[in-house]
Amino acid sequence: MKQEKEHIVLKIENLSIGYSSKKSKTVVASNINIKFKKGELIGLVGANGIGKSTLLRTLTKVQEPLKGDISIKNLYLKDYTPLDLAKTLSLVLTESVASKNLSVFELIALGRQPYTNWIGNLSKEDIKITKNAISQVKIEHLKHKKCLELSDGQLQNVMIARALAQDTDLIILDEPTTHLDMYHKAYVLKLLQRLAKDTGKTILFSSHEIDLAIQLCDSIIVMTENNVIMDEPCNLISKGVFQKLFPKDLIAFDATTGSFKVKK
Repeated sequence: MKQEKEHIVLKIENLSIGYSSKKSKTVVASNINIKFKKGELIGLVGANGIGKSTLLRTLTKVQEPLKGDISIKNLYLKDYTPLDLAKTLSLVLTESVASKNLSVFELIALGRQPYTNWIGNLSKEDIKITKNAISQVKIEHLKHKKCLELSDGQLQNVMIARALAQDTDLIILDEPTTHLDMYHKAYVLKLLQRLAKDTGKTILFSSHEIDLAIQLCDSIIVMTENNVIMDEPCNLISKGVFQKLFPKDLIAFDATTGSFKVKK
């Protein structure tokens, strides 16, 4: 029991997410109970507008939960200071980089900000960790380039390296394959799978690439109108969860191949 507790990185108990005002509450999803284990790659999937972004904002303390508890490494999320949270959780967004005039090395080194002094000077250890992140993502050939020179796929790899340089137990990515072609979608998710295995970090990403998530993830969180379920892909398939994700008039899930197909 103690060993299992040590391997739980994030725990969600009786969580309700949504929006509240003085007059009313809008519940997006409720009764969420899930756990993230060390070294897992976890996909978050669901139809457009189902609440994936709301869940991610709640897990990263951008948005307050309506009810329930979230704990990371046995400490409630609400009790984390911004600095301590930045040393525990790193976030990769789909938004454009503010200063693309930075070199790749400089952008990745920004991941060390929670650990640098008030001037922001990099220590030898900071430089070592930054170089290691570059090596782990295998982008040594890009480190001297300006970010404005990069393709979308290259820039996404750089942002993942910055999250690695931040050296947190938990990495959360919001739709990391947006704007990428089929090859680079698979490349990025395969990279995340390898990093979770090699580094022992827990990686959560939201995505519309359900077919790829089924193939590569250790666990998948499926959000529907009725509930939020987390399980291994094979168990979700056997339970018929993916068949209920979308209206049946246009696409259908093939449990044999683990993929969606357009109806003829």
